[in-house]
Amino acid sequence: MMKRQALPLLLASSLSLWATYASAASHELWVGTYTAGTSQGIYRYAFDPATGQIASAPLQVAVSENPSWLTFNHDRSRLYAVNENGPGAKDVVGKASAFSIDPKTHALALLNQVDTRGEEPTFSSLAKGEAHLFVANYAVHPQPGGSLAVLAVDKAGKLSEVQQQETHEASKVNPERQASSHVHSVVSSPDGRYVYVQDLGADKVFVYHYDAANRAHPLTAANPAAVALPPGSGPRHLLFSPDGKHAYLTLEMAGGVVVFDVKAGNLVQTQSVELAAGTDAAHKAGAALHFSPDGGYLYVTNRGQSNELLVFSVNKANGELKEVQRRSVEGIEPREFTFDPSGKYVLIANQKSNQIVVVQRDPAKGTLGATVQKFDIDAPSDVKFYN
Repeated sequence: MMKRQALPLLLASSLSLWATYASAASHELWVGTYTAGTSQGIYRYAFDPATGQIASAPLQVAVSENPSWLTFNHDRSRLYAVNENGPGAKDVVGKASAFSIDPKTHALALLNQVDTRGEEPTFSSLAKGEAHLFVANYAVHPQPGGSLAVLAVDKAGKLSEVQQQETHEASKVNPERQASSHVHSVVSSPDGRYVYVQDLGADKVFVYHYDAANRAHPLTAANPAAVALPPGSGPRHLLFSPDGKHAYLTLEMAGGVVVFDVKAGNLVQTQSVELAAGTDAAHKAGAALHFSPDGGYLYVTNRGQSNELLVFSVNKANGELKEVQRRSVEGIEPREFTFDPSGKYVLIANQKSNQIVVVQRDPAKGTLGATVQKFDIDAPSDVKFYN
């Protein structure tokens, strides 16, 4: 496979702007976007924790096609982005990009970019130890269908070509959305021994053993090799509790959250929660989920016609969820969200209404309050804080 030429990086800040930013008690917000419209790629912004405001001028714009998901390495010296390209996009080839991050200015510089051997890669994660990057090729169309791609990472942070690729049999329960595999996310267990692959098209979570020493073929099927979910439910994202004893999975098509106990790598279901009980399929589209900074609350987005962010308290003894609040995201298609480092604000990326909505949060109660800013940006898809 041929590697593409490096993409140019545009610095959007002058030295005076950087000096002003660096002297302030600000945080850096990084935003991945879809680039079919006016967005150019990855944006870096200053965020003021005192006011909950995103600064209007970006610190940097890193030009890249459809960098829809951002993955930092542990020490924040590297950034990996999936380029969610496919049929109908300017670039029809799905890719993954590796960037270095300047330790002083945090400026991005492209290291390399590789083909992921699939269409519409939507998610990536680094293995524990950072020897491999796992990429979820979602692939909207049934041909070629979705796949898991494993790329080796060298000491400089550059990506290899795909070393291992795994595909799964689709459930075909929904003839339109499940005619083939659609890998939506890939996450490692907290100890790094297992890798979990959420396949919306198969209605399963696939489980693999991970061997970092095997650079070319680090994954082998676990026993059992998969966890079955309800037919037509469409698993999307998996998240482990801070103590690693429980796991939480969003079901995109069913609009739900499944709770698991984690036992020797196995996922044992203990609870299932509906996000939009009593409504039709148009209101059910479970998506992103994250714990509050203190781990006491779980937040989940439900898209479709609901466009809500739900708050659940977490029973730390057994991991069970109890609904505390549901709130409108004041936009359309909340693809991702994040908490600022203080935990006092939630920032919601509303992809189809082209805004990041900043909402106040009560850290003690977990509840969401007033909207403090609606920040215009075309097609935001991922939001993460650097610090």
